[in-house]
Amino acid sequence: DLPFPSMIAPNIPELAPIMRHSRAIQQTRLLVAATHHLNVFEQFSDGPRTLPELQQALGLKERAVMVLIPALCAMGFLRRDAAGKFSLTDQGRYLTLGMDPNFLGYLQFMSEDPGVVEMAQRLRHDGPREVPSQGTAYIKEGDGASPMDDPETARTLTLRLAGRAEHLSPLTANALPKGKKHLLDVAGGSGFYSYAWLLANPEGTATVLDRPAVLKVAEECLQKFCAKNPAAADIKQRVRFLGGDMLADELPKTDILLAFSLFHDWPTETCEQLAKRFAAALNPGGELWVHDEFLNEELDGPMDAIGYSAHLFWVTKGRIYSRGEHYNWLTQAGLKPSSLRVPTSMNYSLISAKKDG
Repeated sequence: DLPFPSMIAPNIPELAPIMRHSRAIQQTRLLVAATHHLNVFEQFSDGPRTLPELQQALGLKERAVMVLIPALCAMGFLRRDAAGKFSLTDQGRYLTLGMDPNFLGYLQFMSEDPGVVEMAQRLRHDGPREVPSQGTAYIKEGDGASPMDDPETARTLTLRLAGRAEHLSPLTANALPKGKKHLLDVAGGSGFYSYAWLLANPEGTATVLDRPAVLKVAEECLQKFCAKNPAAADIKQRVRFLGGDMLADELPKTDILLAFSLFHDWPTETCEQLAKRFAAALNPGGELWVHDEFLNEELDGPMDAIGYSAHLFWVTKGRIYSRGEHYNWLTQAGLKPSSLRVPTSMNYSLISAKKDG
């Protein structure tokens, strides 16, 4: 890992606590769903269990178990040994019927909370029991229309995420390659990552790819960015907005492809598909950069990523993945991952992979 202290200005506070506390409600829902609806901790009465054994015993699909079990490990109630088996910690034993006294009665105060009940149902069904016709939250379902084609929906989500993007984009721009290169910002939303990179790289050009309704908001964000940065006067001539569907449309060729908070919205099979599509869009010698939070390879945290994963499980078809999972997709797509990890802020970091030249 590369400690990039110079990337974060001393006068900019670390804002991870804002995200951590805003997602804490989902961690509580996971815990009480585990104790009072899924009986997770009772599964260890005969000793340690592997992840596949837990998945089968609980009747959960891969995504649900990969959200739930790492969360319980991060909370300190389960541990994973060197052989990959999970067992109860000393604290976790107090969440079983066999422990006297135990704390199951105390947690029962929350057991019928509507959010806890809904979380348990979503874990059992790998999402909502009934998928809304307009898509899961803001995510496209099948061949249907994308929720982000609706101007009001697109505007609402894009502006809700814009503050985070505006804060993180200068830090990301400092880490990305520079020079006479083209950047493709896939599902670019507000476009702030492209604008910040163009400001830091006067020789570069960029394309922001997203749904047309989203790009109308991105153009407004560009006006705001240029108004706040007098040196950004020529950026409007170096960026273009391209409406399209990253899952279906041909992607323009590029030297750098940026995927910010993108893979985590999708199930594994879609991530594999996206990695191949992104790799095909790269010019020889081009680089794919992923900016996200990542699950530990040990499946025990970090806690910030655990809360984020639970939030994503609630509102998308994805979860937080590990760097290793990303590397597998990128390798399968024909790219060569770098071992370098560049921390930015708010528990986010950058990883990359290169296409042969």
